[in-house]
Amino acid sequence: MSGPVLAVDVGGTKIAAAIVEADGTLRARATTATPAGAGGQKVAAALDRLVSDVAAQGPPARLAGLGVGSAGPLDIAAGTVSPVNIPDWRPFPILDALRPILPGRPAVLGGDGHCMALGEYWRGGYTTAAMLGMVVSTGVGGGLVLDGRIHTGVTGNAGHIGHIVVDLDGPQCPCGGRGCVEALASGPSMTRWARAQGWAPAGPPDARTLARDARDGHPVARAAFQRSATALAAGIVCAGGLLDLDDVVVGGGVAGAGDLLFTPLREAVADLAGLAFIRRVRIHPSPLGTDAGLLGAAALVFGSKP
Repeated sequence: MSGPVLAVDVGGTKIAAAIVEADGTLRARATTATPAGAGGQKVAAALDRLVSDVAAQGPPARLAGLGVGSAGPLDIAAGTVSPVNIPDWRPFPILDALRPILPGRPAVLGGDGHCMALGEYWRGGYTTAAMLGMVVSTGVGGGLVLDGRIHTGVTGNAGHIGHIVVDLDGPQCPCGGRGCVEALASGPSMTRWARAQGWAPAGPPDARTLARDARDGHPVARAAFQRSATALAAGIVCAGGLLDLDDVVVGGGVAGAGDLLFTPLREAVADLAGLAFIRRVRIHPSPLGTDAGLLGAAALVFGSKP
Protein backbone atom coordinates (compact mmCIF):
# COMPACT_ATOMS: atom_id res chain seq x y z
CA MET A 1 0.00 0.00 0.00
CA SER A 2 1.63 3.25 -1.13
CA GLY A 3 -1.02 5.93 -0.65
CA PRO A 4 -1.33 8.03 2.51
CA VAL A 5 -3.47 6.75 5.36
CA LEU A 6 -5.57 8.33 8.07
CA ALA A 7 -4.08 7.60 11.50
CA VAL A 8 -5.89 8.02 14.82
CA ASP A 9 -4.55 7.80 18.39
CA VAL A 10 -7.09 7.67 21.24
CA GLY A 11 -6.03 7.97 24.87
CA GLY A 12 -7.46 8.98 28.21
CA THR A 13 -5.98 12.49 27.94
CA LYS A 14 -6.09 13.33 24.24
CA ILE A 15 -7.31 12.23 20.83
CA ALA A 16 -5.00 12.83 17.86
CA ALA A 17 -5.31 12.28 14.13
CA ALA A 18 -3.10 12.88 11.11
CA ILE A 19 -2.55 12.01 7.47
CA VAL A 20 0.58 9.82 7.26
CA GLU A 21 2.47 9.33 4.01
CA ALA A 22 4.17 6.04 3.13
CA ASP A 23 7.57 7.50 4.10
CA GLY A 24 6.32 8.44 7.59
CA THR A 25 5.72 12.12 6.90
CA LEU A 26 2.85 13.48 9.02
CA ARG A 27 0.59 16.24 7.79
CA ALA A 28 -2.81 17.73 8.63
CA ARG A 29 -2.19 16.74 12.24
CA ALA A 30 -4.76 17.76 14.86
CA THR A 31 -5.35 17.05 18.56
CA THR A 32 -8.18 17.56 21.02
CA ALA A 33 -8.55 16.81 24.71
CA THR A 34 -10.47 13.67 25.58
CA PRO A 35 -13.61 15.03 27.27
CA ALA A 36 -13.16 14.20 30.95
CA GLY A 37 -16.21 12.76 32.67
CA ALA A 38 -18.42 13.81 29.77
CA GLY A 39 -19.93 10.41 28.98
CA GLY A 40 -19.21 8.01 26.16
CA GLN A 41 -21.37 9.76 23.56
CA LYS A 42 -19.54 13.07 23.98
CA VAL A 43 -16.17 11.35 23.69
CA ALA A 44 -17.39 9.61 20.52
CA ALA A 45 -18.66 12.92 19.11
CA ALA A 46 -15.29 14.60 19.79
CA LEU A 47 -13.53 11.69 18.08
CA ASP A 48 -15.79 11.89 15.02
CA ARG A 49 -15.36 15.66 14.64
CA LEU A 50 -11.58 15.53 14.87
CA VAL A 51 -11.12 12.56 12.52
CA SER A 52 -13.61 13.94 9.97
CA ASP A 53 -11.84 17.32 9.93
CA VAL A 54 -8.44 15.70 9.35
CA ALA A 55 -9.77 13.29 6.70
CA ALA A 56 -11.22 16.23 4.75
CA GLN A 57 -7.68 17.51 4.27
CA GLY A 58 -6.57 14.17 2.74
CA PRO A 59 -8.58 14.60 0.60
CA PRO A 60 -10.56 11.41 1.38
CA ALA A 61 -10.25 10.07 -2.19
CA ARG A 62 -6.45 9.88 -1.76
CA LEU A 63 -6.54 8.02 1.54
CA ALA A 64 -5.81 4.29 1.29
CA GLY A 65 -7.06 3.24 4.72
CA LEU A 66 -7.64 3.97 8.38
CA GLY A 67 -5.37 2.95 11.26
CA VAL A 68 -6.62 3.37 14.83
CA GLY A 69 -4.63 3.02 18.03
CA SER A 70 -6.64 3.14 21.23
CA ALA A 71 -6.18 2.64 24.91
CA GLY A 72 -7.55 -0.71 25.95
CA PRO A 73 -8.38 -3.43 26.64
CA LEU A 74 -9.62 -4.06 23.13
CA ASP A 75 -11.11 -6.82 21.01
CA ILE A 76 -9.38 -6.73 17.65
CA ALA A 77 -11.73 -9.28 16.07
CA ALA A 78 -14.82 -7.27 17.02
CA GLY A 79 -13.19 -3.86 16.46
CA THR A 80 -14.19 -2.69 19.95
CA VAL A 81 -12.35 -0.97 22.79
CA SER A 82 -12.97 -0.67 26.55
CA PRO A 83 -10.37 1.85 27.72
CA VAL A 84 -9.72 1.80 31.45
CA ASN A 85 -9.67 5.62 31.49
CA ILE A 86 -12.82 6.11 29.35
CA PRO A 87 -15.22 4.16 31.57
CA ASP A 88 -18.35 4.72 29.47
CA TRP A 89 -16.89 2.82 26.48
CA ARG A 90 -17.77 -0.77 27.50
CA PRO A 91 -17.27 -1.94 24.75
CA PHE A 92 -17.22 0.80 22.14
CA PRO A 93 -17.31 -0.19 18.43
CA ILE A 94 -14.62 2.25 17.41
CA LEU A 95 -13.99 0.85 13.92
CA ASP A 96 -17.70 0.82 13.05
CA ALA A 97 -17.95 4.41 14.32
CA LEU A 98 -15.11 5.61 12.08
CA ARG A 99 -15.54 3.48 8.94
CA PRO A 100 -18.13 5.85 7.37
CA ILE A 101 -15.42 8.52 7.15
CA LEU A 102 -13.52 6.33 4.63
CA PRO A 103 -16.11 3.91 3.26
CA GLY A 104 -14.77 0.89 1.43
CA ARG A 105 -11.20 1.33 2.66
CA PRO A 106 -9.33 -0.98 5.07
CA ALA A 107 -9.70 -0.11 8.76
CA VAL A 108 -7.26 -1.64 11.26
CA LEU A 109 -7.29 -1.44 15.08
CA GLY A 110 -4.41 -1.80 17.52
CA GLY A 111 -3.68 -0.89 21.13
CA ASP A 112 -2.19 2.54 21.76
CA GLY A 113 0.86 0.90 23.31
CA HIS A 114 1.22 -1.40 20.29
CA CYS A 115 1.07 1.60 17.97
CA MET A 116 3.58 3.55 20.02
CA ALA A 117 6.01 0.61 19.94
CA LEU A 118 5.52 -0.02 16.24
CA GLY A 119 5.94 3.67 15.43
CA GLU A 120 9.18 3.84 17.42
CA TYR A 121 10.48 0.72 15.70
CA TRP A 122 9.57 1.97 12.23
CA ARG A 123 10.81 5.57 12.44
CA GLY A 124 12.92 5.63 15.62
CA GLY A 125 15.82 3.66 14.18
CA TYR A 126 15.56 0.44 16.19
CA THR A 127 16.60 -2.87 14.63
CA THR A 128 16.79 -5.09 17.69
CA ALA A 129 14.97 -8.40 18.07
CA ALA A 130 12.94 -7.63 21.20
CA MET A 131 11.67 -4.14 22.02
CA LEU A 132 9.10 -2.96 24.56
CA GLY A 133 7.40 0.39 24.09
CA MET A 134 5.82 2.00 27.15
CA VAL A 135 3.41 4.93 27.37
CA VAL A 136 3.37 6.54 30.83
CA SER A 137 0.57 9.07 30.95
CA THR A 138 -3.03 8.95 32.23
CA GLY A 139 -2.46 5.21 32.27
CA VAL A 140 0.52 2.98 31.59
CA GLY A 141 0.34 1.17 28.25
CA GLY A 142 2.75 -1.04 26.41
CA GLY A 143 3.49 -2.86 23.20
CA LEU A 144 5.98 -5.46 22.00
CA VAL A 145 7.91 -5.59 18.74
CA LEU A 146 9.46 -9.05 18.41
CA ASP A 147 11.63 -9.93 15.41
CA GLY A 148 10.40 -6.82 13.62
CA ARG A 149 6.68 -7.48 14.06
CA ILE A 150 4.15 -6.17 16.53
CA HIS A 151 3.02 -8.91 18.92
CA THR A 152 -0.66 -8.43 19.77
CA GLY A 153 -1.52 -11.79 21.35
CA VAL A 154 -4.72 -13.79 20.93
CA THR A 155 -7.14 -11.05 22.00
CA GLY A 156 -5.04 -8.07 20.93
CA ASN A 157 -3.87 -7.12 24.43
CA ALA A 158 -0.33 -8.54 24.69
CA GLY A 159 2.26 -6.18 26.11
CA HIS A 160 -0.12 -4.54 28.61
CA ILE A 161 2.70 -3.89 31.06
CA GLY A 162 0.67 -1.35 33.01
CA HIS A 163 -1.33 -4.22 34.47
CA ILE A 164 1.52 -6.39 35.64
CA VAL A 165 1.21 -6.63 39.44
CA VAL A 166 4.34 -5.26 41.13
CA ASP A 167 3.05 -4.63 44.68
CA LEU A 168 1.03 -7.41 46.31
CA ASP A 169 -0.29 -4.98 48.93
CA GLY A 170 -0.55 -2.06 46.54
CA PRO A 171 -3.43 0.32 45.80
CA GLN A 172 -6.50 -0.42 43.73
CA CYS A 173 -5.96 0.06 40.00
CA PRO A 174 -8.59 1.56 37.67
CA CYS A 175 -8.61 -1.82 35.87
CA GLY A 176 -10.10 -3.46 38.97
CA GLY A 177 -6.87 -5.16 40.00
CA ARG A 178 -4.53 -4.26 42.82
CA GLY A 179 -0.87 -3.30 42.86
CA CYS A 180 -0.53 -2.87 39.08
CA VAL A 181 2.26 -0.77 37.57
CA GLU A 182 -0.38 1.75 36.48
CA ALA A 183 -1.73 2.06 40.03
CA LEU A 184 1.66 3.38 41.16
CA ALA A 185 3.29 4.91 38.09
CA SER A 186 0.68 6.77 36.02
CA GLY A 187 0.43 10.55 36.20
CA PRO A 188 -2.85 10.54 38.18
CA SER A 189 -1.51 7.85 40.52
CA MET A 190 1.63 9.88 41.19
CA THR A 191 -0.25 13.09 41.95
CA ARG A 192 -2.86 11.31 44.08
CA TRP A 193 -0.13 9.70 46.19
CA ALA A 194 1.80 12.99 46.47
CA ARG A 195 -1.27 14.89 47.69
CA ALA A 196 -1.92 12.19 50.28
CA GLN A 197 1.65 12.76 51.52
CA GLY A 198 1.09 16.51 51.93
CA TRP A 199 1.99 17.92 48.51
CA ALA A 200 -0.03 21.13 48.03
CA PRO A 201 0.74 22.42 44.53
CA ALA A 202 0.61 26.06 43.50
CA GLY A 203 -1.06 25.22 40.22
CA PRO A 204 -2.96 22.35 38.62
CA PRO A 205 -2.46 19.13 40.62
CA ASP A 206 -1.08 17.24 37.61
CA ALA A 207 2.12 15.49 36.60
CA ARG A 208 3.51 18.62 34.95
CA THR A 209 3.20 20.60 38.20
CA LEU A 210 4.58 17.65 40.14
CA ALA A 211 7.64 17.61 37.85
CA ARG A 212 8.14 21.36 38.31
CA ASP A 213 8.07 21.00 42.09
CA ALA A 214 10.38 17.99 41.97
CA ARG A 215 12.90 20.03 39.99
CA ASP A 216 12.62 22.71 42.67
CA GLY A 217 13.54 20.13 45.28
CA HIS A 218 10.16 19.40 46.88
CA PRO A 219 10.81 16.15 48.78
CA VAL A 220 7.34 14.64 48.27
CA ALA A 221 7.35 15.45 44.56
CA ARG A 222 10.75 13.86 44.17
CA ALA A 223 9.60 10.82 46.14
CA ALA A 224 6.61 10.46 43.81
CA PHE A 225 8.93 10.19 40.80
CA GLN A 226 11.10 7.67 42.66
CA ARG A 227 8.02 5.59 43.50
CA SER A 228 6.81 5.69 39.90
CA ALA A 229 10.25 4.80 38.55
CA THR A 230 10.55 1.83 40.90
CA ALA A 231 7.16 0.45 39.79
CA LEU A 232 8.06 0.89 36.13
CA ALA A 233 11.41 -0.78 36.74
CA ALA A 234 9.73 -3.77 38.37
CA GLY A 235 7.50 -4.15 35.32
CA ILE A 236 10.48 -3.89 32.98
CA VAL A 237 12.43 -6.50 34.93
CA CYS A 238 9.46 -8.90 34.80
CA ALA A 239 9.07 -8.33 31.05
CA GLY A 240 12.81 -8.75 30.54
CA GLY A 241 12.78 -12.08 32.35
CA LEU A 242 9.97 -13.34 30.12
CA LEU A 243 11.06 -11.89 26.78
CA ASP A 244 14.85 -11.30 26.91
CA LEU A 245 14.40 -7.64 25.93
CA ASP A 246 17.02 -5.63 24.10
CA ASP A 247 15.43 -2.18 24.37
CA VAL A 248 12.68 -0.37 26.26
CA VAL A 249 11.43 2.92 24.82
CA VAL A 250 9.41 5.08 27.22
CA GLY A 251 7.10 7.88 26.07
CA GLY A 252 4.00 9.70 27.29
CA GLY A 253 3.45 12.81 29.36
CA VAL A 254 5.20 11.55 32.50
CA ALA A 255 8.28 10.61 30.46
CA GLY A 256 8.47 14.27 29.45
CA ALA A 257 9.95 14.92 32.91
CA GLY A 258 13.25 13.58 31.52
CA ASP A 259 15.96 12.77 34.06
CA LEU A 260 13.52 13.12 36.95
CA LEU A 261 12.08 9.82 35.75
CA PHE A 262 14.85 8.19 33.73
CA THR A 263 17.67 8.47 36.27
CA PRO A 264 15.79 6.66 39.07
CA LEU A 265 14.27 4.28 36.50
CA ARG A 266 17.65 3.08 35.27
CA GLU A 267 18.94 2.88 38.84
CA ALA A 268 15.93 0.82 39.94
CA VAL A 269 16.29 -1.60 37.02
CA ALA A 270 19.95 -2.09 37.92
CA ASP A 271 18.97 -2.69 41.55
CA LEU A 272 16.09 -5.09 40.88
CA ALA A 273 17.56 -7.14 38.03
CA GLY A 274 19.90 -9.92 39.04
CA LEU A 275 20.42 -12.03 35.91
CA ALA A 276 22.82 -10.73 33.29
CA PHE A 277 20.42 -11.16 30.37
CA ILE A 278 17.86 -8.95 32.16
CA ARG A 279 20.41 -6.36 33.28
CA ARG A 280 21.57 -5.78 29.71
CA VAL A 281 18.30 -4.07 28.70
CA ARG A 282 18.72 -0.53 27.34
CA ILE A 283 16.19 2.13 28.39
CA HIS A 284 15.52 5.11 26.13
CA PRO A 285 13.25 8.14 26.18
CA SER A 286 11.03 8.20 23.12
CA PRO A 287 12.70 10.06 20.24
CA LEU A 288 9.35 10.52 18.48
CA GLY A 289 7.18 11.77 21.33
CA THR A 290 3.50 12.10 20.52
CA ASP A 291 4.12 11.20 16.84
CA ALA A 292 4.91 7.58 17.69
CA GLY A 293 1.31 6.45 18.19
CA LEU A 294 0.13 8.02 14.94
CA LEU A 295 3.04 6.52 13.01
CA GLY A 296 2.32 3.09 14.47
CA ALA A 297 -1.39 3.33 13.66
CA ALA A 298 -0.43 4.13 10.08
CA ALA A 299 2.07 1.27 9.99
CA LEU A 300 -0.73 -1.16 10.87
CA VAL A 301 -2.35 -0.22 7.57
CA PHE A 302 0.87 -0.11 5.56
CA GLY A 303 1.47 -3.76 6.36
CA SER A 304 2.60 -4.23 9.97
CA LYS A 305 6.26 -4.98 9.26
CA PRO A 306 8.02 -1.68 8.49
